[in-house]
Amino acid sequence: MTGDIPEPAPARPAPERGVEGKDPLRSSRASGTWLAVVGLCLVLLLLVVFIAQNTQTAEVHFLGWEGEAPQAVTLLVAALAGLLLAVTAASLRILQLRRRVRRTR
Repeated sequence: MTGDIPEPAPARPAPERGVEGKDPLRSSRASGTWLAVVGLCLVLLLLVVFIAQNTQTAEVHFLGWEGEAPQAVTLLVAALAGLLLAVTAASLRILQLRRRVRRTR
């Protein structure tokens, strides 16, 4: 009966990994930076196309101020104002949660 048992396959060496057990080629700061640069270039390209397609002049009326500006500029300023409001609200919420965590410790 001992002749019927197959011999175990030789163990394969584990692939070399970093100190933390992660594959060093999977992710790094350089790859994250590269991904951010590529993403920002795509956003910049879309922004240039947006500006090139919206060159018409638009009238702007805000709190008694009146003027004219390119449509792309007015839309971008409105988007940035909305972004600023969202970041402000999110920052205040983060600060509120941090204070609450400090109090519970």
